[in-house]
Amino acid sequence: MIERYSLPEMAAIWSNTHKTDKWLEVELLACEGWAREGVIPQDAIEKIRTARYNAERMSEIEKETHHDVISFLRSIQEQLGPEGRFIHLGMTSSDVLDTGLAAQIKEAGELLTVSLAKLVEVVGTAAKRYKYTLMAGRSHGIHAEPMTFGLKLALWMDELKRHQQRLAAALEQIAVGKISGAVGTHATIPPHIEEFVCEKMGLGVAPISNQVVQRDRHAHFITTIALLGSSLEKMAQEIRHLQRTELSEAFEPFGAGQQGSSAMPHKRNPELCERICGLARLLRGYAVTAMENVALWHERDISHSSAERVIIPDSCTLLHYVLHIFTNVIEGLQVDEERMLANLNMTGGLVFSQRILLALIDKGVGRQEAYKMVQRNAKKVWAMASNGSIQGPALLNELSNDSEVTQYLSRPELEELTNTDFYTKHVDTSFKRVGLA
Repeated sequence: MIERYSLPEMAAIWSNTHKTDKWLEVELLACEGWAREGVIPQDAIEKIRTARYNAERMSEIEKETHHDVISFLRSIQEQLGPEGRFIHLGMTSSDVLDTGLAAQIKEAGELLTVSLAKLVEVVGTAAKRYKYTLMAGRSHGIHAEPMTFGLKLALWMDELKRHQQRLAAALEQIAVGKISGAVGTHATIPPHIEEFVCEKMGLGVAPISNQVVQRDRHAHFITTIALLGSSLEKMAQEIRHLQRTELSEAFEPFGAGQQGSSAMPHKRNPELCERICGLARLLRGYAVTAMENVALWHERDISHSSAERVIIPDSCTLLHYVLHIFTNVIEGLQVDEERMLANLNMTGGLVFSQRILLALIDKGVGRQEAYKMVQRNAKKVWAMASNGSIQGPALLNELSNDSEVTQYLSRPELEELTNTDFYTKHVDTSFKRVGLA
């Protein structure tokens, strides 16, 4: 059963209402800081604490001013009267915008952190379930050697755990505010007010700024999201491959009433994984924009602002959504273990070629000579595979009929070399290394 994605939490964080609430929080805390300095009288701060903005009035004013922060401030000051002169004292728009944005990103990051942790847990559970499920390992899309599906999943879990570390580091870097005035000198508002505001908002303080918090922090955050999206695409793409008709080894969930094609009733398409792959492309595009935003004119221009209004909320929302989808995919993944084993055996034992090569070398045969001995027999088996005539352990049979090979390896020895237990003997070690003991 696919669990539906619920948008409200993330959507609420990036709503205009919540954004403006954060602006108001910054402004009121700055006033509290000034009151602590004795600049704002006690009776004035009491009234200022009741200050509210008016969204409709903001919209009206912005049509005239073409400036969202000025419109916000005027809507507050109109309600406050004389005490309104203390609102925004010594501050610049970016003090409000960047500090409020950092608070929003921190909140969004907490949701992403929880979702990623859930996915790590789900992938780890699946890895343990399929720890010894044999399948063909593939390189270049071609059968290589036996492995287990559990190892593939454990590999993914380990990668996702690295993304947990990256996300935590990016959030630490981005969760800083600045209340330092027009060009970051604190000339009109002292550093301790900045420290007071940021502490109350649960943010760090940018040690130094110009008019804005520097955009390398934001680029770090968005590129971290994009990189995580790329890993999720890699994993989703692998499931798409495993679901191909020719493989039919693993399938994303498919509801009882779901339909795969408007024309072909038999179709069961990997649309969830395809959706992940498509959205990952968007995330990578946003990463490019975030890096373009790093270079601003002098102490600041406004070229980053319009782009960030799209890429930051969208990146957070899309990643949250993709994490949800992929968690559902892994939880509902349908694995055909018998088909995995059948596919492993479909090439008549070619997957054991390296082990046989190494056994010949161990018998004293030169590497190139041994390679040729195994390869010429492998070619015969490939030919059988091409015309569909493979039956049983074809490579073993061909090698057993090769007098040059049997000088060194008997039929029983060759049979022992095709024991798949050889390929799973270190699975426990790999699982322990990634914390799946």
